[in-house]
This record gives sequence, C-alpha cells and structure tokens, in this order.
Amino acid sequence: MTDKVSSADNYERSEGVVQDRALKRRRQRLNEGRERYLDMVQRERALMLEQGIGRSTEQLLDMAGAAVLSDLDDESIKDRATGDQLRAVLPVQSWLPLSVHLISLKDSVLRIAPLDELNDRQIETLISTSNRSGFHVESIESEVWDRKELVDTLRSVHDLSADRCEKTLSLWIADIDNGLLLNQFQRDMMAEALQMRASDIHLVQDNNPDAPNWIQYRIDGDLIPMHLLPADAMARLTTLLKRDAGLNFGDRVTPKDGRFGFQWQGRSIDVRVAAGPQAQDGEKLTLRLLDRAALKGFDDLFRRHEDVADYLSKLLSPEMKGGGGLILLSGPTGSGKTTTLYACVQQIDRRRRHVLTIEDPIEYELRYATQWQVRPGMAGGEFADLIRAAMRHDPDYIVIGEMRDADTVETSLRAAESGHTVISTVHADTALQTFERLRSLMPSERERSSTYTLAQQVGAILNQRLVRTLCQGCAHKAKISDVLDAEALEQLDIEENYEVRRHNVSGCDLCGRTGISGRTLLLDALLITLGPGQRNNIYEALIGNVNDILHEEGIVVHTRREGLVDLVKSGLIDPQAALSYLEG
Repeated sequence: MTDKVSSADNYERSEGVVQDRALKRRRQRLNEGRERYLDMVQRERALMLEQGIGRSTEQLLDMAGAAVLSDLDDESIKDRATGDQLRAVLPVQSWLPLSVHLISLKDSVLRIAPLDELNDRQIETLISTSNRSGFHVESIESEVWDRKELVDTLRSVHDLSADRCEKTLSLWIADIDNGLLLNQFQRDMMAEALQMRASDIHLVQDNNPDAPNWIQYRIDGDLIPMHLLPADAMARLTTLLKRDAGLNFGDRVTPKDGRFGFQWQGRSIDVRVAAGPQAQDGEKLTLRLLDRAALKGFDDLFRRHEDVADYLSKLLSPEMKGGGGLILLSGPTGSGKTTTLYACVQQIDRRRRHVLTIEDPIEYELRYATQWQVRPGMAGGEFADLIRAAMRHDPDYIVIGEMRDADTVETSLRAAESGHTVISTVHADTALQTFERLRSLMPSERERSSTYTLAQQVGAILNQRLVRTLCQGCAHKAKISDVLDAEALEQLDIEENYEVRRHNVSGCDLCGRTGISGRTLLLDALLITLGPGQRNNIYEALIGNVNDILHEEGIVVHTRREGLVDLVKSGLIDPQAALSYLEG
C-alpha cells in the first residue's frame, strides 16, 4: 500500500533539505571569513593588549564581520545557548522581575543564578516562556553565587528594564531639577529602547500647554508611544541629548545633526541625533540607534534566498581584478537597503581587496574599508565629486550610499565601466522600475550611451521590503481555506487544505501583546547572468519596453509573490497580510 504524503509534508521535507544545504554553505562562508582575518585580528589584539585595551579574538572577528556561526544559528539546535543569546530572545519581563541571572542553556537544561529561591510556579512559567520562544528547555538548574557578586552582575548585565525606566521617570518628575535623575532617565530610556529592539527614538518638545510631549519608539516599523512628559521635563531632556551630541542646545530653529556613544550590555552603541523646529517654539529630536552587534550578516540576511546569496557572492568575489559590474539595491525609505549594503561589504574579502564607501551619513564603521563622508555644499564634497576622486585611490569596490542625481549616476556608470565593482542604492518600487528610475536621472543628451553602459554593467537588482513576521509563540493555526476566499487562494496558488498561521491580535508576553515579532526580507530580484556580448537585447528592452527584459534568457527573476507564498507556507506571515503586501 502506497502512503500518500500531503503537500504540506512535502513542503516541510523540501524545506528541511534546503535549510540543511543552506546551513552548510553558511558555515563554509563564515569559516572562510574567520580564516581570512584571523592573523590580522591576532596581531591587532596583541598591539591592543600592549596599550591596555582588552579585546577577545572573537570580539575582533565579529567587528570585522567574520563571526563564527553559533549553535543558535542552526535551526535544528535550540537546546543550547549562551546567556547573551538567552537575554536577546527571551522577553525581559519573563526573567528580570525574578532577579535571576541567565547563565546558559545546555542539553535542554537552563542554568540560572537566582537572587532568591524560585517557587514551582515561577519555574514552570520560565520553562514555558523559554519553549515558546523557540528554545528546548526541560528543566532549570540553579547555581549558588555570592550575593554581592550576583547583585553586581544583575546591575551590569541586566542593563535596565521598562519597569526601571518608569520608576526613574517618576522620581525625576517629582524632583525635576535633579540632574543625576535626568541623566539616569536618559540612560534608562535608551537601554529600554534597545531592549525592545527599537531602531529610533522620537521626542517632541512643544511648549503649547495643550500639546502632548511624547517619547515614541519605532519598533518593527511602527511608532509606539511610550512615555508622556511635561513640557519643562522634555525641554531638559532634549537639551541634555543635544549637549551630548555636540549640538548648540540654545538654537531651536536650525535643523542640525550630531552623534554620541552609549555603552549597553558591554556593547558600544552609536546614537545619531537629528534636531529640528517644532510648531512655534518647540523642538523635534530623532535618535537613530546604531547597534553594530545587531547588524545582520550576509548569510543571515539571505537565509531564505539561497540562490540570490550564491549569485551575489560570485559578483562580490570576482576571479580577477577589473571584473567590474553594478549591483543595485532599491526600495522605499526604511526598507533595509543600508543593512543589505553593509551585509554585501562584509561578504567581500577586504584583506585582499580595497573597498571604498561614499556615504551620507556614515552609519556603521567598517573594519578594513575606507569610508568617506559626503559633505553637501562643500567644494568637492558631493557624491559625484567623491566618486571621481575615489577612482584615483585604486579601489576594487566602490560603495555609493545613494544615487540621487544625474551626476552621481553618470560617474557611477563610468566607474563600473572602468573595471570597478559598484554597489549602490536607489529609490524605486520594483526591480524593473529601478531601470526606469536610473534612466530618468540620465542627461537627455547622453541617455542612449548611458543606457548602453547600464545594460552592459548591471549584474543584479534587488528591490526589497521588510515585512512583519508573526510571533511564533501565540500565532493561531488554521486551514488557509478558512482564512481566504477562492479568489485569494487562486491569487496565492496555495492548496485549500494547507495549514498556515494567523495573526493573534491579542498577542502574548513574548511579543508585547502585538502578535508581531520582528521583520524579514521580501525580495523582488533580477539577476542578469548574461555575458557582455549577449546583452544587446537588454539594451533594446531598456530603450523600448523594459518589461521585455523578463522574457530574456539568462535573466533570473524572483517575484515578490513567490517570496510571499514561501513566507505564508512557512508560517511567518498572515495570509491576509500577504495579500496586502502583494497589492502594495
């Protein structure tokens, strides 16, 4: 008797094969990266130790973008993790109020150091939360620590919580002239935002008594109102932030930018501050939190797009110098283009190749790369000026923060044509529209020649979006036919009996009652594998009908729809949300 295997079982089985293959390739790439920089890092560490600076080899490798693949990265192993990994994943409200230090997870045993003995209910709740967060915990083992040592560890490692932030705010508001409490609240606020995975902090200071003065965090693309302050308290906080960022805190009219550093859980966080006027006599501050440790690596970013990762790896590691080519990353503001840009740079062998980046502003400092800051308004400080200057510094790769005008597009194409690999971003809604966007920036008198160069040099266009993923701890399971009607099912082409996950609007403690936990990459990609002599049809399509490119041999297309179907089948996004992304 022949067993019938459901389409869902087939999908899960094929998914497992793909994940195993992808994991092996990721391990190989990361091991290559480790070996690539190991001798440089060891010599740097020896020099640092002579200067009294303590850095481990692993820390320096991580700063170089060559971290070793941890056990947590292996989808099949969740019964072991370090304390840092546990604190990064488990919701802070599940363990911080218990006054426990998370030591490690090994062989399904969670090791903790509690300040006070936990009761059975607390232990069961902690095990349940750990399992719903994706770890495999069967039991908890307590270690007895010296009480003073444990208190010191709790203060230094468990760097603040939402509860502490609210308490500090209440104490400060009651004694608003207390500078120590003001400084403590500033630190608590940023630590709370980092703990909640916020990318930005928005502060509005308005002296109008009817206007609210809110502190908001941007989490997974949404602004979340967090703290409401009196106008005089907000004025003191914005003044402190501007002072730390090196800005003129007496000027509330002129838009200005600055930055300062912040230490959190042993990591250096760079805080970029933008200040501008608000209403009649107020001010708006936006803080971008740049956490180097949170920057996604190349293989992590393209985890669900293995062939795209393989093709990009070839473009980023040409066999001989002078291979040239153009890699374009497009999408709207906030779609993660800069993250992808940095991931591509980390994939390049910067030991043997010279990478020169031109950015406005420089967000993350990259080891073993030359980084130039664009200075608009200054002679020779524009993108195009710096690209021309860069070609005299013997670069192998030129990374351009954004193509925003005709001069930048022209000089970028010239750089690619002369044998440099150029990686850049541009604002566009689809991969095909990226071509149209670039052509619209070309000078009319050189449009045909520039279009020809574009057709010859472009190797890949990645248009991307960031889509919110469901919390796996509370998402509901259902048949897709109970969620979507027949027309929608046909649009996604998914079998009606397929089991999917739905958004739980009530959420749970893992996701802060939102039902959403994180975001993932959704690609619309064009990979052009044709050689230089086979690209005449690409040029003709760009001059005539750009849609004809999709039908050319040697063009690999990844549509947004394919990515959405994969994410729905994997239980990462809600089918209804997939339809809205498809229409967008």
